[in-house]
Amino acid sequence: MIAVRVALPDLVSNSYFPAIAAIELGFFAKQGMAASHQLIFPNYKAYEALHDGRVDFVAGPAHVVFRAFPQGRNARFLAALSQGMYWLLVMRAELAATPGDVNAVKGRTIGAAPLVNDGLKRLLIDAGLDLERDQVRIVGVPGTSEPGVSFGVAAAKALEDGKLDGFWANAMGAENAIRRGVGKVVLDVRRGLGPGAAFHYTMPVLATSTPVVARQPEMAAAAVRAIVSAQRALKADVALATKVGRALFPPAEAETIAAVVERDLPFYDATISPAAIAGLNRFAQAAGLLDQPVEYEALVASQFSQLWTC
Repeated sequence: MIAVRVALPDLVSNSYFPAIAAIELGFFAKQGMAASHQLIFPNYKAYEALHDGRVDFVAGPAHVVFRAFPQGRNARFLAALSQGMYWLLVMRAELAATPGDVNAVKGRTIGAAPLVNDGLKRLLIDAGLDLERDQVRIVGVPGTSEPGVSFGVAAAKALEDGKLDGFWANAMGAENAIRRGVGKVVLDVRRGLGPGAAFHYTMPVLATSTPVVARQPEMAAAAVRAIVSAQRALKADVALATKVGRALFPPAEAETIAAVVERDLPFYDATISPAAIAGLNRFAQAAGLLDQPVEYEALVASQFSQLWTC
């Protein structure tokens, strides 16, 4: 078997779960690869590891690739792990905030991860807010610099401890806050809570480098097949998520991951559409990550596109 390394910026979450499941459920192994995951936080450091050849793949946010690969040069997206921007805004339960109300952040302190925070900032700006005028403070989350810490889990704990008014993170963090009775979801653009244009700001992808595709195209194709197999298996039996969670997650998150993944299943589609890349380009330029748009074919390894629906 070929040994491959998959970097992820967050493990105990739903964000990159198809990649985690593809490893843990043996779909990489069925493709002839002994795959292992490597937690590298923050997200841009995972892409830096890919750029430097220290890992073979990254399961991460699409827009962050431009931090390590300027203008996307020598980066390739192999498949979408799911569709759309996948972070949610969770506010303290006692605040007078209603679903879809972007004004709920005015005068508040919101926790978000590096570069993940760009999604929230752009969403708020596009919705007509001025972060300085409206006194929106977007900060890091206490405790996330410790080795092995999951951002979403730490964010929910910080909210519970009163260190934040809200946080912008994955649905696992949201689920933790909701189940503890300390938070409620206010924005979730994949489900219509927030500006529709924000859906295509970014998406979770399986990325690699041009040298990997050039030297080992069969390995790249096999990785796509592993991801698609995992997405299909979870759609057929979401209880498999619990199996993965029990192997890798703390007990509480292990028992809730299936419920979180079940809500994500409609977005489990490996397709990377031109619309998704067009939205990504617009967002990355607005965030200062791109100087000019990157052509679809220059960023997406479309030679593997037939595998997205095989």
